[in-house]
Amino acid sequence: MGLRKLETCFSPALYEADLHSGSIVVIIDILRASSAICTAFANGAESIIPVSEVDEAREYKNRGYLVAAERDGYVLDFADFGNSPFNFTREKVAGKTIAYSTTNGTGIINMASSASAIVIGSFLNISAISEWIIAQQKDVVLFCAGWKNRFNIEDTICAGAIAEKLMNSLLFSTICDSTLAAIDLWTIAENDLQGYIEKAAQRSRLRDKGLDDCISFCLTMDYTRKIPVIKNGILVDNIL
Repeated sequence: MGLRKLETCFSPALYEADLHSGSIVVIIDILRASSAICTAFANGAESIIPVSEVDEAREYKNRGYLVAAERDGYVLDFADFGNSPFNFTREKVAGKTIAYSTTNGTGIINMASSASAIVIGSFLNISAISEWIIAQQKDVVLFCAGWKNRFNIEDTICAGAIAEKLMNSLLFSTICDSTLAAIDLWTIAENDLQGYIEKAAQRSRLRDKGLDDCISFCLTMDYTRKIPVIKNGILVDNIL
């Protein structure tokens, strides 16, 4: 088999679903949705239902589900908690199904529904997810959540870190300028990741709202081997 194609999408506004129906799509929203999802499975969550709209999330709450939901960082009034990974403790989520709705991350999961596979990527599971992707022998799109259809630094750096691992396997090729730019940004940032993320607008947004306590955690490499994957519209641990 020839080399697999590697592409990166910096924003939902740039995603072309029809071009990626045979690809693995990796959802990256490290501050905070994809980090929270990986943490939830690390702490024993059974499944997560990605929900795009607030009204749908409210309906899940009315049906008795545990609901994690936020908009612009603020926990919605009906939700049990928001999307900090620190909310997804073992005591709260072990064995539970959680309806989950966020400003950016969960909506793009649904945008990618035509993909061959949809998985959740973050620094927390970066080695596990890179190894899993390499074993699949399929084209890959690294899909950054960005911020309200705009480019962001943090997701792009994570995409670059994953892309570097995939390219180093010598099983992928790319002529995607976004992928090359993401790798370059990761190369600049990797020796002081925490310091570089200080430049990110989302870092400032979280600080201004008093929600920045989890940033160092979200930048932790290889916290878990869990690989959240969509099966029948629901996120589950890939081993299931």
